[in-house]
Amino acid sequence: MTDKFNFLHPRSRYYGEFTPENMMFNANLQEFAHRVSLISGLETGGKLAPEEAYQEIKTLWKNLKKTKKQLGIGQNSTPGE
Repeated sequence: MTDKFNFLHPRSRYYGEFTPENMMFNANLQEFAHRVSLISGLETGGKLAPEEAYQEIKTLWKNLKKTKKQLGIGQNSTPGE
């Protein structure tokens, strides 16, 4: 069962600067990319309407932006300063 999950939901290793915030954002970014890929495949295969696919991806994007802001990723000051 674990092999099946890892096959369907692959995770890449994180090579960037280690902070808990960066790790959390990376996990969220990988989840975003995976879900966009699935939605794109469903739309391409005719299982999902283009507008519905667009709305799903737009919602995922808004959630990713919100997470980025909450974690303070990309701001000038680093956490702990």
